[in-house]
Amino acid sequence: MAPGNKLGGKLPRSPEHGSRRSFVKGLGAAGVALPALAMLPQWGFAQDAAAPYASAAIDWRQFAGQTITLAGAIHPWSNAINPLLPDFTGLTGINVVTDFRLETTYMGALPIQLSRGDSTPDVLMYTRYGQGVAGGWFEPLNAYYADKSLTDLAWYDEADLLKTARSFPVWRNGERYAAAITSEAVTLFINGEALAARNLPVPQTFEELLATAKAVKTSEMAGIAMRAQASGNSSVPAMSFVLSYGGDMVKDDKAAFASPEAIAAVEMYAKLLSKAGPAGIGGYEWYHVLDDFLQAKTAMAIDSSNFATDISNPAKSQVARQAVFAAFPHVAGRTSVPFMSHWLACINSKSRYKRAAFLFLMWATSRPTSLQTAAAGLATTRVSAWSSEGFKNAFGAQAAEAALTNLQNADVDRAKAVVFHPQSKAILDAFMIGVNEVVSGAKPAKIAMTSAAEKANAAIRG
Repeated sequence: MAPGNKLGGKLPRSPEHGSRRSFVKGLGAAGVALPALAMLPQWGFAQDAAAPYASAAIDWRQFAGQTITLAGAIHPWSNAINPLLPDFTGLTGINVVTDFRLETTYMGALPIQLSRGDSTPDVLMYTRYGQGVAGGWFEPLNAYYADKSLTDLAWYDEADLLKTARSFPVWRNGERYAAAITSEAVTLFINGEALAARNLPVPQTFEELLATAKAVKTSEMAGIAMRAQASGNSSVPAMSFVLSYGGDMVKDDKAAFASPEAIAAVEMYAKLLSKAGPAGIGGYEWYHVLDDFLQAKTAMAIDSSNFATDISNPAKSQVARQAVFAAFPHVAGRTSVPFMSHWLACINSKSRYKRAAFLFLMWATSRPTSLQTAAAGLATTRVSAWSSEGFKNAFGAQAAEAALTNLQNADVDRAKAVVFHPQSKAILDAFMIGVNEVVSGAKPAKIAMTSAAEKANAAIRG
């Protein structure tokens, strides 16, 4: 079932079903032409892992014997890339030591390492781009892309990257300090059986979402689950409400979430969770939301499109057969603006092995590597990977189409305004403290969000 279709009185089709023609058309609308390789059959990596890289005008062995440290969160990207690291070592002779941790632990520890000038990790996953650039933690990469001993641009084919993945890492001065490694947008997940039992359609507006969530809520099943913990890491779904109501998170270098639009958005967010959310919602992070949906404890959930891999996996999910993936809701008369993001991979500016680290980035974000990680269900940054049968089989064709719709509706500039801000952590923490206060009923939205914006702007002023 395509996003937004009516459920009627019967179950939706399996996520494996979907229109290849409409999906490929959507990829074209993302601002890229489909390369011929998107339609090629998969090769056997076990037979010759180096074959897809042989045509690159790069000496892959030029740093053989060096060892780099790769650090990141335990995340779909790290899960997908980790099994392929022996192939990278076989191709290049570069050894890779990994340091993957729980996201909250990783994001708390890494700034401490980088601010004290540690030379490792050499390559690191990161999302607080502005903090890293302002702190001088990340190596500028434009010169590396221009270095013909490290990069074969014809082979690498940047035109195969999704438009958002090309523009997202570009800093305001035109420099790149990272490469995008994943693509995600906030998406609506639905337990089709819960809605079909009441003959309810997929909600398209926020008012419809509220009515549906209230209608399907029972003593055993919440109507909807979303993050509400008082921490910036929980901000992604709530930011999508603010942007879709016409608000901004940051505008003219100031926190802007005390605007009438943002206040209305937070009021709706809190109304959904207070009237139809699960018990204890004020402590919910992304993993609580995912677990509830997998265990059929909530009829709907809103979070990252990357949840689709687990949701569609019968070994992990009780709702794999009846899960529906849909476009993010919108205000009546407006287009939805879900928050989108790309996890980024950066090179530590203090690394002793920067050129070897860049060669790793070339390999990890290349078309052949992306086709493999996509076959494991990773939403990569490449059109060829998104259009591959391996990705659609692992991720689900309907889930992929919903994710692509939400990526297309996202506003990259408004997303970058907050996540690239040097004070992004303080801004997002203040925002979610305010949201949490409204969800819990401690304060009305106008008072909570005005106070939150004042705290964020105090942090911006220093």
